[in-house]
Amino acid sequence: MARYTGPKDKISRRFGVALFGPSKALERRSFPPGQHGVRAGRRKKSDYAVALGEKQKLRFQFGVLEKQFRLYYAEASRRRGITGEVLCQLLELRLDNVCYRLGLGNTRSAARQMVNHGHIEVNGKRVDIPSFQCKPGDTVTVQDKPSSQQLGLRYMDLTQAVPSKEWLTLDRADMKGKINRVPENDDFDHQVNVQLVVELYSR
Repeated sequence: MARYTGPKDKISRRFGVALFGPSKALERRSFPPGQHGVRAGRRKKSDYAVALGEKQKLRFQFGVLEKQFRLYYAEASRRRGITGEVLCQLLELRLDNVCYRLGLGNTRSAARQMVNHGHIEVNGKRVDIPSFQCKPGDTVTVQDKPSSQQLGLRYMDLTQAVPSKEWLTLDRADMKGKINRVPENDDFDHQVNVQLVVELYSR
């Protein structure tokens, strides 16, 4: 399974956004990395550079590599509806992201690991594929094993102050979540201009 394994703080500093969760490095150094980072942040970027940056931010946030992201875009452009919104829906409905939104991981990477290690069930069946596409009506639960339950409880404690999304229903006691509907534009909090991403791929 391919995933980004490079320095995360450097990526967050490049875009000026904590893409992988809270970043102390970004708080201490709010300028791009590198020898000329302070001055580089003041340079005017071209329209293409801005659009490319927005695409990279969205890609890194969801832990998707370039080839897979292109496939998501191709699928979104084939479906009916606004391409940018459909693209975000496909990304949000990935199993690792659904687990993150439910609090079964304090970061998307942690939620991805929960899925990879076989701690998660969808509709009563074990699923260990982070990119598994969930759909409305699906039920996501933590496996009924001591190790899975212990890990799930730990993440639930870490994320108890985080409000759940309206498109999801969470039962903390049973560590169970249900997907009520497809997320809509108001449910996204990506800090990304998705329209620029669509324009980038439309060139």
